[in-house]
Amino acid sequence: MSFENLNLHPAIVKAVLAAGYTSPTPIQQQAIPELIAGHDIMASAQTGTGKTAAFMLPALHRLATPSTVRSRGPRILVLTPTRELALQVSDATSKYGKFLPRINVVSILGGMPYPLQNKLLSQTVDVLVATPGRLIDHIERGRIDFSRLEMLVLDEADRMLDMGFIQDVEHIASKTPAERQTLLFSATLDGAIEKIAARLLKTPKRIQVATQHARLDHIEQRMHYVDDLMHKNRLLDHLLRDATIKQAIVFTATKRDADSLADNLSSQGHKAAAMHGDMTQRERTRTLTGLRQGRLKILVATDVAARGIDIADITHVINFDLPKFAEDYVHRIGRTGRAGASGIAVSFASGKDAAHLKKIERFTGNRFEFHVIPGMEPRTKPRFGRSDDNKPGRRPSSTAHKTRRSWSDNPNPRSSSQENKGGRETGFGQPFNRENRKRSFSNNKFGNTDRFARPE
Repeated sequence: MSFENLNLHPAIVKAVLAAGYTSPTPIQQQAIPELIAGHDIMASAQTGTGKTAAFMLPALHRLATPSTVRSRGPRILVLTPTRELALQVSDATSKYGKFLPRINVVSILGGMPYPLQNKLLSQTVDVLVATPGRLIDHIERGRIDFSRLEMLVLDEADRMLDMGFIQDVEHIASKTPAERQTLLFSATLDGAIEKIAARLLKTPKRIQVATQHARLDHIEQRMHYVDDLMHKNRLLDHLLRDATIKQAIVFTATKRDADSLADNLSSQGHKAAAMHGDMTQRERTRTLTGLRQGRLKILVATDVAARGIDIADITHVINFDLPKFAEDYVHRIGRTGRAGASGIAVSFASGKDAAHLKKIERFTGNRFEFHVIPGMEPRTKPRFGRSDDNKPGRRPSSTAHKTRRSWSDNPNPRSSSQENKGGRETGFGQPFNRENRKRSFSNNKFGNTDRFARPE
């Protein structure tokens, strides 16, 4: 099937082909005809499947016909959970609609100055892309007129549910015309999403594409067992010195950890920077621009970066800390392997992560194998009910063998030093006895003021 077969406006087809797209993805093939026909839809589609075009192309097709309502308010409203995703949707909309006359796309996001947003909203708006919190601020101040709104899009509704935005979303929806067309896109269509859809959509068409494990086939997933934070830091430094890495995203659990780890990596000579929710929009945009332009090689981020970042040169994703939710694991590693390319996802896990690993395996349909870097082996064996590839008499799997070889082809000189082989001071390479266990616990949990400080 081609885009010409979807009955889209010729100017939109021209823009899509100019962008390098040759044929519609499965979600686009199923969603676009239903949306052009005027139906509400609820769709399960993962990031990287072309879902933005799936809702934005028919939205622009609608805009090709002038509105009969005289107003400056938007005709299309897209709600997203994060600022990065909102900016990505805005950029895509401008790209797909560049051959349509006078399409004005406006982004309303937290972190942007209010005077600028007030100026943008004073003009005629065709497509408004917004995060829920900031949009409600403008609604309560009477700065937005929804009288000519025709389509409401809820992008990544599951993420908005996780972030506590659903009440805001329902409040915004209550301010829009009842006869609007409503679209809901989510990674999963579970019970909670079903309830939201029942309240906001009218007899929606249901579309489901791309299972989780099928979509991850092009991403090689590796798991490393870690003893403690010191071990984790050393593994990370070693992995990031691999010559095959073009750019990488390292995910941490907290904003403070992202800042600390980025500073530590920079001090080790890596071109690294942090990104998280406490940064202003200008700071976040500057960081992403540096990544896109190649001035940065490593982005250290919280889950705020797991959705809405689409950079082709991200070859590796490293989960320094595992995510709280299995769905976030999929969105994190989906930052690599974009547009059909292959990617590598590496995760660190300790004994306390057993429950998290089981949830991720159940969600993705993938069973992890633990890998070891020669010279940086953990002192203890994983206790996750896994068979040990290093067990005497057991031949290592071919995947594990290739992985270990690939990570050690370009060894880090620091990793082969006495410091990383394990000396008296660090405790590495020593038997895991009571004395070492006590020292590791006290040094890393209570005595170390800098969580990511490189060991002396």
